[in-house]
Amino acid sequence: MCTAISYTSGDFYFGRNLDLDITYGEKVTVMPRNFQFPMRCMPDLTEHYAVIGMAVISKGYPLYFDATNEKGLSVAGLNFPGNAFFKDYSPNKDNVTPFELIPWILGSCADTKEAKELTKKLNLVNIPFSDELPLSPLHWIISDRYGSLTLESTKEGLKIYSNPWGVLANNPPFDYHLINTERFLLFKEPLPGDFSSEARFIRAAYLKEKASAKKSEEERVSQLFRMLSLVSVPEGCVTKNGKAHYTRYTSCCNADKGIYYYNRCDSYKIEKVDMRECDTDRNELLIF
Repeated sequence: MCTAISYTSGDFYFGRNLDLDITYGEKVTVMPRNFQFPMRCMPDLTEHYAVIGMAVISKGYPLYFDATNEKGLSVAGLNFPGNAFFKDYSPNKDNVTPFELIPWILGSCADTKEAKELTKKLNLVNIPFSDELPLSPLHWIISDRYGSLTLESTKEGLKIYSNPWGVLANNPPFDYHLINTERFLLFKEPLPGDFSSEARFIRAAYLKEKASAKKSEEERVSQLFRMLSLVSVPEGCVTKNGKAHYTRYTSCCNADKGIYYYNRCDSYKIEKVDMRECDTDRNELLIF
């Protein structure tokens, strides 16, 4: 259970809640331009855009939940169980594993137009990271200040949608969210207040549309954190298979400046990492 929101107010901002039943020890991670990013079926990324985001590091490899590159393009993966379908290797396709997708797009593309072009031949291939870390069933939101895309790999094939709301939640598929949200806002029905994915998507779209413009960086960041707080999941409210699912962290990245703000479930304090203060030409990950 997760929610992502893209938001432009002066600068472009991209934020998300990560809602899980466990923590993976995720850390803010910068992938510098010269870090050699290994690919399973494609040529390694040896030179690419610098990237900042929240990731789990396994054997020196960044497994990103969400990230932004130095050009202002942002991507987040959200849970999509029962609908995500990853395929076998296919010749004449760009065979990318789901755990490689965020660095592959952000390392290669400056904006959503380039990302849409890059993914035309994409085949999300069913190769797990390791025996201990199987593939997560995900779909993705890809955003910049000019618009958003939603990418889903299902049994019917790869689908790339224009996302006019610039938000995303979990199941059901995006085309359902699109129609459902339009119905609520068109007929001005009361906003749903539960923690379902459908309800969180509608609230996120509504909050974004009604948000007023702010002048300062502090006001803009605070506004996006407030919006995300209204679609967050408190501990104890959602239980699956006897395990509590709740918001583990909330992030907000000023994508224009590469400043990644975040707080964790055990603290209201907002921390930040500024990619401009990092050596983004080095060849090793920077982990905070």
